[in-house]
Amino acid sequence: MLIIGGGATGTGLARDLALRGVGCILAEKQDINAGASGGNHGLLHSGARYIASDPASARECRDEGAIIKRLAPQCVEETGGLFVAVKGDEEGYIADFADRCAQCGITAAAVDPKDALEVEPSLSPDIIAAFAVEDASIDPFKLSLDNLVQAGTLGTSQLLHHKVVGFDKRAGRIEAVRLMDFRHGTDVRVHADQIVNATGAWAGEVAAMAGAHINMVYSQGCLIVSQMRIGERVINRLRKAADADILVPAGTVSIFGTTSKRIDAPDRCRPTTAEIDAMIDDGMAMVPKLVDTRYIRAYAGVRPLVRSGNGSDDRAVSRGYSLLGHEADGLDNFITITGGKLTTYRLMAEKTADLVCRRLGNSTPCRTAKDPLPASSEARYTEPGLTPKMWFKKNDPSDLLLCECEMVPTSVFNEIAAFLTQNGHRPGLREMGQRSRVGKGPCQGSFCSLRMAAHMYNEGMLKDGEGIDELKDFLNERWRGMQPLLWGPAVSQAELQEALHCGLLGLDVSH
Repeated sequence: MLIIGGGATGTGLARDLALRGVGCILAEKQDINAGASGGNHGLLHSGARYIASDPASARECRDEGAIIKRLAPQCVEETGGLFVAVKGDEEGYIADFADRCAQCGITAAAVDPKDALEVEPSLSPDIIAAFAVEDASIDPFKLSLDNLVQAGTLGTSQLLHHKVVGFDKRAGRIEAVRLMDFRHGTDVRVHADQIVNATGAWAGEVAAMAGAHINMVYSQGCLIVSQMRIGERVINRLRKAADADILVPAGTVSIFGTTSKRIDAPDRCRPTTAEIDAMIDDGMAMVPKLVDTRYIRAYAGVRPLVRSGNGSDDRAVSRGYSLLGHEADGLDNFITITGGKLTTYRLMAEKTADLVCRRLGNSTPCRTAKDPLPASSEARYTEPGLTPKMWFKKNDPSDLLLCECEMVPTSVFNEIAAFLTQNGHRPGLREMGQRSRVGKGPCQGSFCSLRMAAHMYNEGMLKDGEGIDELKDFLNERWRGMQPLLWGPAVSQAELQEALHCGLLGLDVSH
């Protein structure tokens, strides 16, 4: 098996198939969770958000959310959630909310607005209705890494930074997939019995290279990260799904969003100041504190939607998944899985694995709905607040901090680097950021990037001018999230970062 795509669905599929005894290679053009799996709210849906627009997706979220809570508790913070309405929200939707939830088998308990304000003081005093639901917060990086690590222990290989550039076909079958190894500039051919396209918003582009067509819709959603945690629960606006209506606690911060903006290509996904301004203006009716909160980062993801029909409202497109066998395209060993949500990743992987196994003649049943997802040591450092606890507990004065904002010490850096090396990957600054909290604090990499690069030279991980390229790559990614937020304290931080890296090191000059 070859799986193309290293997001939640691709890594979940690798684990599912490995548990059924199917040998797999997973190829990803960037790093784990480089697409929508790393550009979302981190919300584990109760399903209540979709009771009106997509009841089938609501039920899937209800069931899958419960499975993830039970089998992968290390990835979940069971915050609970509130749906709240403010003056001016549609009264009919508010009145029907509990009944619609009940029709989908979703628990929604009415809460007195005064009690809601007591437990969530950041809410507007103008709320007129509230319901408690079973939403939760999930760490998508820990989730994907835990899936991939277990798949690896069962024989799955991974090819990160390998991009699909073409397919060799003969008589209705793909004989080989051509990949380019970005890190070494070499071409790789992979021969597999079955190929799964799990590339999310890029599914249409990959399918087109194989001679298949998918009618993709690219809906960009922007989100912003606050410096501090604003609330203890997931807070949803009690109205039909719209922009700026979800606030999700994520460890020591909160994530607010989102938007729905049509773009013409997934690679053009960028957060914009206009979208963020509009979100805050709208969201302050629900949480007034949003207007004077300091934000440290903005980011965006692309919802991989598959359209059937000609409607113009992207929020009206089903949030269900699309599993395509491509027999109609004349391909009998190519499969696409796209659409869906992070909450339903396991179900998407199961249904895809069922189709793969039918084609391979493998009758082993799925185990991921019953077997716990083991917590891996390789994924533990994505958890906010973990490394400070470990550092203080060890009390080793020689274990110097590389990232002071998130208190990531040298020992953690070395452990992650060793894991990457063991899996055939060269450690880099962005890879460290995917697997730990480095660069995610208020300074957004201003200081830790320099310390990490120096440490990598000391350890022989970098040589010659490689560190300059690493710093530029890492800081450009950080800058993309800082640029739309340049007001108030963020401007001072950006000026400091520019002085350090451009004024002192000249990173803005070609070498």
